Order: sequence, then structure tokens, then C-alpha cells
Amino acid sequence: MSNVIIRLEPEDEYNHTPDEAKNYNESMYFNVFDHTSKMGGWFRLGNRPNEGYAEMTCCLYLPDGRIGFMYGKPKIENNDFFKAGGMSFEVIEPFKKLSIAYKGKLLILDEPKQMLEPGNAFKNNPTELCDVNIEIEGISPMFGGQAVNEDGSDLDSDPEKSFSKAHYEQHTSGKGIIKVGSEEWTISGLGLRDKSWGPRYWQSIEWYRWLTININSEIGFMISIVHQGPDSERRGGMALIDGKYQIIKDCRIETNYDEDLLHTSFKAWAKTEEDEYEIDGKVISLIPLRNRRENPEGKMQTTRIGEGMTEYTYKGITGYGMSEYLDLIEDGKPLGP
Repeated sequence: MSNVIIRLEPEDEYNHTPDEAKNYNESMYFNVFDHTSKMGGWFRLGNRPNEGYAEMTCCLYLPDGRIGFMYGKPKIENNDFFKAGGMSFEVIEPFKKLSIAYKGKLLILDEPKQMLEPGNAFKNNPTELCDVNIEIEGISPMFGGQAVNEDGSDLDSDPEKSFSKAHYEQHTSGKGIIKVGSEEWTISGLGLRDKSWGPRYWQSIEWYRWLTININSEIGFMISIVHQGPDSERRGGMALIDGKYQIIKDCRIETNYDEDLLHTSFKAWAKTEEDEYEIDGKVISLIPLRNRRENPEGKMQTTRIGEGMTEYTYKGITGYGMSEYLDLIEDGKPLGP
């Protein structure tokens, strides 16, 4: 039996040739937060070339608590580039320098919880023109890659149950300009990026918790708990300490929720071979998003994703980042703890 190895090459920063799975997805994601102005956002493009469209999302957390949000499914003809719906990502130097650009509309939400009913939210809130240009630099090693057989061949997988066949992440810094309507901010912040490719349905996972944490340029974390079913749960991530990654062997998250079962604060614990870490998280601003799909049996499945800009505290030092809580909804309630 062949051993499984993790492979990651500079060429993986560029887009791959899609396989035959209808739900092939190749996506890139960035977040960045300015610790001084306490604002930032996240940006995602997910190409689904075999279905003829991309998923484009821009989400900005403004200093006064408003959230600017836009999502679209612009048509694409191939998987050659990340460029759709007014958003584009460019690889300038693999693993070191990339860029984000977005020019288009943003829905401006004084009350982001209105997105629990997105149709009403889009009808009842104004839009503003937005222009984003941010340069991204890696401040850490790479984490992750593609799991393959020792001979380089792909692992067997079921596209209907897949979330991705390859995934990597990196802590980053980001500098640039964000314009929303007549307002403009120059940001210099920290964040995290990821990339994945392979078949994906959002409903393939019952729930996950994904914490992306930048305390400062020397200390950061990514803590992940992914629950695909009763017998399948992965806990892991990494701790960035003095420019090097320590691999997280175990972790847990204890969460407080509000009346809508959206997370408001939590305590995270993580263990590496070198140390143990405790981090407190307090959500500053959160937007609830959803993804829906009819499964092969004809049942409509809904996944909710709570996207929170979060203030993190580690050993008395305050930093910022994201807390992303994904849950499959059953009987009107999220499945996760």
C-alpha cells in the first residue's frame, strides 16, 4: 500500500487544469486587518469552471461597525485566472507576493444580522461603489498542500462528499487603499490567506470552526476543527512563533452564542509538541451568510457561515483576525456545538 505524502510546489500558486468532477472548485481567499484603525476585510474567488461560473465575495468591516458586503456568481469560460465579478487576484512571486483588487458595488449594512434573510437585506439597504487595492506579502512558511500517494498519483475520493483535495495557508501582511463611497482608508495590517482546489460542496461538512489569528508580525495562529460526521473529525492548525510554524496536535474551542446562535466570544486552547496556547476571542462585528444546495435525493440543504471580525488576546497582547463558524442547518438549528 502506498504511503500518503503532502506535496506543494510554487506552480500550485497558479490555477490548475480542472478534473472532470462537475463540482470542481479552485479558490483563493485573503483576509487582512489593520490593528490601528481596527478595520479590514476578506476577499474570495472560487472558480467553478465545469459549472461555468465563479463565486465572488467581498466583505469589509468598517471602523464604525458597519459591514460592506457583496456576493455574486459571475460567468467564467475557463479556470485560467482569478478574475471575475470586478475582483482579481494576481500572483507576483509564489509564496511571497500577491495582490488583491476589487472594483464594484457593496451592500452597506448598519445591522449585519439582516443577512439572516439575504433577500430582504439586499432590498432594504443602500449600495456604494467600492475600490480596493491591497498588496499581500507572506510573513510565514507555507502550511499544507495536496495529499497524494507516494508515486504522485491522486488519492481516491468521492466528489459528492468532497470539500477539497488540496489546501494550504499562510500568515501574511497587507498594505493598500480601501475606498467606499466618499470614504477612503489607507490600511497596513496582518492577515491570513488560503488556497484550495478539487471537488467541493459546502454541504459535505456538518460543521467547522476556523480561527485565523494575528497577534503581531511574530505571533499568529490558525486553529481548525472540521467535523464531517460522527466518525470523522479533524483538529489541527499551526502556531506562528518567531517566524516558524509549530504544528497543532490538538485543540478545542469553548463558545458563547447569542439568541440567534451566532458566536459572540470564545476561549481557544491549542497544543503543539513545543508548548500549549490559550487565546481569548471577542467578536467585534459579524455577518451571517448562507449557501444552499439540493442534494441528489432532492432535499434542500442549507449551510450557514458566521463570519466574525474578531479581537484576540494572547498573554495580554491584543491582535485581530477572523472567526468563521460553518454549520449545516437541520430543523432550523446549526449542527455544531
